[in-house]
Amino acid sequence: MGIFTSKKPNEKHSGEILAVEHSGLLAEVWDWIKSIAIALLVVAVVHQYGFHLSTVKGASMQPTLEEDEWLFINKTIRYIGTVGRGDVIVVKEPNNTEAKQPYLVKRIVAVAGDEVRIQQGKLYINGLLTAESYTDSPIEDGRFESMTIPAGSVFLMGDNRHRYASNDSRSFGAVSVDKVEGRAEMILWPFSKIKIL
Repeated sequence: MGIFTSKKPNEKHSGEILAVEHSGLLAEVWDWIKSIAIALLVVAVVHQYGFHLSTVKGASMQPTLEEDEWLFINKTIRYIGTVGRGDVIVVKEPNNTEAKQPYLVKRIVAVAGDEVRIQQGKLYINGLLTAESYTDSPIEDGRFESMTIPAGSVFLMGDNRHRYASNDSRSFGAVSVDKVEGRAEMILWPFSKIKIL
């Protein structure tokens, strides 16, 4: 009889252990779910407001950027900073069309208040010839009559100056800085081409 009575407390203890293990497992699963949710929220916020990676499509920025290179895009400049002449930026497609590529990568060649003119394959800003070390040819698309960039806007061009190589401000005009998604800070991939822009 003594043997049978000693088993009853043990059964009670094993039931308590199972309940404690079960609640411990649920608490651990709940901790994992919270951690994953917080991590996803941080990633979403950083991607929306901080930075992201973007892949180059097309040849409009050659020779500076090549097809399929990965760019580090700094989005904080939309909130704490400004863009300026010479910056390579990502901008929403200004024509608001259902384009295959809703974003464009271009270089800012003029800012608000600047006067832009293209003559004999050369770019003039405020009447001065602009030295453009990032291009490999003169502008082949002909003349562009003088235009003053309105407040809150920028004038964009692709670095590829060959005929019909870049859809830019010469065709769609100055672009509001509100359409700027971020500034391309550096090429991250391929590793052989890593550089700050």
